[in-house]
Amino acid sequence: MTTSPQIAVVFPGQGTQRPGMGKDFFDGIPESRRVFEEASDALGWNVADLCFGEDDRLNLTEYAQPAILATEIAMLRGIEGRYDFHPRFFGGHSLGEYTALVAAGALPFAETLKVVHTRGHLMQEAAPLGTGAMAAVISPRLDLEAVQRAIRNLPIDVANDNSADQVVISGEKGAMPAAEHSIAGELAGEAPFRFVALNVSAPFHSRFMRTVQELFRDALEFLRRYLVPDRAVSVTSNFTGNFHLEEMHKVIEHLTLQLSNTVRWRDNMKALSQRSGTIIEIGPGRPLRDFFRTIDVTCRSITTLSSAERMFKPG
Repeated sequence: MTTSPQIAVVFPGQGTQRPGMGKDFFDGIPESRRVFEEASDALGWNVADLCFGEDDRLNLTEYAQPAILATEIAMLRGIEGRYDFHPRFFGGHSLGEYTALVAAGALPFAETLKVVHTRGHLMQEAAPLGTGAMAAVISPRLDLEAVQRAIRNLPIDVANDNSADQVVISGEKGAMPAAEHSIAGELAGEAPFRFVALNVSAPFHSRFMRTVQELFRDALEFLRRYLVPDRAVSVTSNFTGNFHLEEMHKVIEHLTLQLSNTVRWRDNMKALSQRSGTIIEIGPGRPLRDFFRTIDVTCRSITTLSSAERMFKPG
């Protein structure tokens, strides 16, 4: 595979973490190993040990988020170094937006790791443990407006507009049965749907994240001195659905608002596909590939070193 200025890379977010993620890159590519070492120096704990072993902290938001970011950047830098790979556009789902900004050179890796660690901690603290929940609503040609109508009087919000077939809702755990019943009523006569509870510890991307939003804005202000706005314009914003603007305060504002608002991933996919002829997903899991398929766009995924080798094999 040859490089092209029209290549876009996308990064998945939380939920893709798994024991052993990135170890093949760590073992096989020096550039990747250096990323894990840099991450450990920045955070003050051994990121490689967390990612490669059977460490329960990998399921805790405040550790999972920097671990995923480190793994994805290690994978990308390994691929860039070995295959002279230089994508032009970037996108990321939720946490993955931070990976995308680092990959684009808009934010520095070490400092972003620290902010993401804080982000994970604040998101976990935003709602008491056991009070929040998230669920995926899955159905062919799903009517987003019908889902929004169904939950409008409930303490629940649309967290992710993922694809034509899936949205994720987020809010009070006790209101989820009522949400399922109401959605069933709104979708009556449409295609059957699935209501799948997600294994999460807090109601992410909902109104309940607003309690920590200003604290997180303070953490993001730390990154202002490092932000390169003219590089951020090659990265899609989850909050707006389109590419970031070349305005420093807007980038900070939109990252802050991303915390408590809908991830407009369907719009991100459309924006990326309009500019890119080739889209590649890089991360420990590959949920984004199927989302692109719903808009008839091919997205190839790299989750291991062997899959990268197959993709970039000459001929």
